[in-house]
Amino acid sequence: MAQGNFDIGDLERRMRAAIDALKRELSGLRSGRASANLLDPVMVNVYGQKMPLNQVGSVSVPEPRMLTVQVWDKAAVPAVDKAIREANLGLNPIVDGTLLRLPVPALTQERRQELIKLAHKYAEQTRVAVRNVRRDGMELLKKLEKDGKMSQDEHRGNSTKVQDLTDKLVKDIDQVLANKEGEINKV
Repeated sequence: MAQGNFDIGDLERRMRAAIDALKRELSGLRSGRASANLLDPVMVNVYGQKMPLNQVGSVSVPEPRMLTVQVWDKAAVPAVDKAIREANLGLNPIVDGTLLRLPVPALTQERRQELIKLAHKYAEQTRVAVRNVRRDGMELLKKLEKDGKMSQDEHRGNSTKVQDLTDKLVKDIDQVLANKEGEINKV
C-alpha cells in the first residue's frame, strides 16, 4: 500500500531547523573568548526604528578579549553605545569617534554557571521542539493507517524510523550542549 503523504525527510528537516536555531542561540552566549556573534541579539533604536547592530556598523574581533564596532553613521554612535549597554551582555563600550571598543571581561565562576543554566534551558526547548515534530509525525502515521492509506506493518516500520531519527537528533542536541558547556568552562 502507498505511504500516502508521509515524508520522513520533512520531519528531519523540521527537527534539524530546531537544532540550527539552538546553535544560533548558543552562539550568542558568551564564552571566555570574544565572538562577533555575541552582539547578534543587540537591536539599536536608530532612524526611528529598531535595527540589528550589524545593519548599523561592522563588528570585528581584533584580539581574543576585544570586540570592535565600526559604526557607519556618526549620528548613530550614541544609540549603538546605549543598545550595547542595555543588552545585559556585561560589556561596556569605549567610544572612540565612530569606533566602539568592547573589552570582554573574564567570566566569573558564578556567571559561567548562569550561562550554562541558560544553555541547558535553550537545549531543553529544542528537545521539546524535536519531540513535537515527532508527535506530529506519529499522529500522521496513525491517521494514515486509520484511513486505510498505510498498512499496520508500514505504520510500525515508519514509527520506528521516526523514533530512531528523534533519538539521533536528541543526541546531537546533547552534543551541541556539551560542546558549549566546555567552551563556557574553558578558562
